[in-house]
This record gives sequence, structure tokens and C-alpha cells, in this order.
Amino acid sequence: MAKYDENDDTPPAIEIGADGIDAHKIVEQIRAAVADKRARGVYDDEIVARAERNNLLLIEDDEQFMEQYLRCLRQIVPVDINDFEIMEKRGSLRPLMILLKKTIWKLLKFYTYRLWSQQNQTNAVLLAAIETMNRRHKSEISRLESRIEALESGRGG
Repeated sequence: MAKYDENDDTPPAIEIGADGIDAHKIVEQIRAAVADKRARGVYDDEIVARAERNNLLLIEDDEQFMEQYLRCLRQIVPVDINDFEIMEKRGSLRPLMILLKKTIWKLLKFYTYRLWSQQNQTNAVLLAAIETMNRRHKSEISRLESRIEALESGRGG
């Protein structure tokens, strides 16, 4: 992996205006982390391609932007309420900490499921509202474009 060249005249990708913060060092750490993840296969081609397709900032066409935005919303609307694997890195305390975390999770599961369920309902309603508004706007724009075309063709130009 190439190191960040402090003698390079290219402006840094990140500018941080705080005392004691070394932007060059942070950029170097980010690049090292990306190189490590690439080496471990975290950034496989499919994941990168999906991220690029979902990069809404690169889409210039309004219609394409809205379609992609809605597609992204549909994918992320449901909050995953399934159990998850409890991890613990501390060696000697590992079994005890996992047991403690599982116990806490079991005690809180009822409350979190209720919150997640309500959040899923809210997300679904908001998505439906956005999709409905989008359909109405598309229909109205199409109607107005047809009207403009008819008016222009009636005048001969």
C-alpha cells in the first residue's frame, strides 16, 4: 500500500480544523484500514458495485435519482428485529460476559421488539407517503407536459 506523501502538493482529501489533529495521519489510517479490509475480502466486487449503484450523489438525472432513492428506501425500511450473535473479546471473562449480555438481552427483548415494531410501522407509512407523492407528481408532470405539447402544436410551434 502506498503511504500518504507529506511532500505531495495535492490538497488532502480531508481537512480538519482542530488543534492537535493530524489530517495526514488520519488519511493514512483510513487508507491502511481500507487496504486491510480489501486484503481480507471485505470489499468484494459485488459489495463495491452495489455501493456505487446506491451512490445518490453521483446521479444527475432527477428521474433516475428519485427511482434509486425509492429503491434504497424500500431496502432499508424494515428494521431487523431478529436475535443477533453476542460477541465478547475478553478472554478470561468471555463466558461470564456472554451470559450476562444474553440475560440483559432477554430482559430487554420485549421492549426493544415493541420499539422496533413501531419503527417498522412508521417507516412503512413514510415510505408509502413518499411513493404516493412521487406517483402524483409524476402524473401531474405528465399531464402538464401533454397540455404544453398540445398548446404548442395548436399554435404551430
